[in-house]
Amino acid sequence: MTYTQVEVSTNNGICLVTLNRPDIRNALVMEMREELIDLFTGMAADESVQVVILTGEGKAFSAGGDLRTLQTVTSEAGRKRLHIGHRLIESIMNLEKPVIAAVNGAAAGAGTSIALACDVILASESAFFVQSFIKVGLVPDLGSAYLLPRLVGRQRALEVMLFGERITADQAKQMGLVNKVSEHEQLLKDAYEMAEKLAAGPGMAMGLTKKLVNRGMDGSLHELFALEGLAQGLCFESADFTEGVNAFFEKRDPAFTS
Repeated sequence: MTYTQVEVSTNNGICLVTLNRPDIRNALVMEMREELIDLFTGMAADESVQVVILTGEGKAFSAGGDLRTLQTVTSEAGRKRLHIGHRLIESIMNLEKPVIAAVNGAAAGAGTSIALACDVILASESAFFVQSFIKVGLVPDLGSAYLLPRLVGRQRALEVMLFGERITADQAKQMGLVNKVSEHEQLLKDAYEMAEKLAAGPGMAMGLTKKLVNRGMDGSLHELFALEGLAQGLCFESADFTEGVNAFFEKRDPAFTS
């Protein structure tokens, strides 16, 4: 697929994905959703990619849905849009590689949702988050009502969603929505520093860890024990485990290969 809505560059195992429609504040138009699904789905088999950074071009991370295209949408067309949006969230969460959101500006509505689907969220000091659905008579979509309470708790999530007010980067950090707030000019540098640490790690173990955490959000402890056993069995047989143990006893940094 030729990408017209996003820019992609990969260096040293780190793939930078930039939402590239600053003219509409990187709104998640259908073409962008489809390109992102294709991109994240394809990364699963791309051995050159170990870590992903997702950010936005211009002043916004993503304005979410483009209201201009929603004014005349039918319920059937709306459901189709949602289905594609759901596939996008799943493609980010199901990718067994770490995904870092570098939120450079406004993350509104579904723009917040795609950040929530990422594994680590860094935010510029000038960024803000807003669940603006309620302001136009809609419910939160793209999984926000599932993901946000798991980060900040039920009451705080309802406060954010029912009032639809802006949450500053510092407020988001205090409530557990973001991992780190960076100076605006330092945002991508901080994201790359984090990505480099992850890219040097054991890829298979990190992918399985992400999978276990995602499955553990829904299943029972007993079910997680079973999955944990399968995952750990794979890790015990891996070259990364052998290298990690050898490096520990030899008092050196490991050189993982997966």
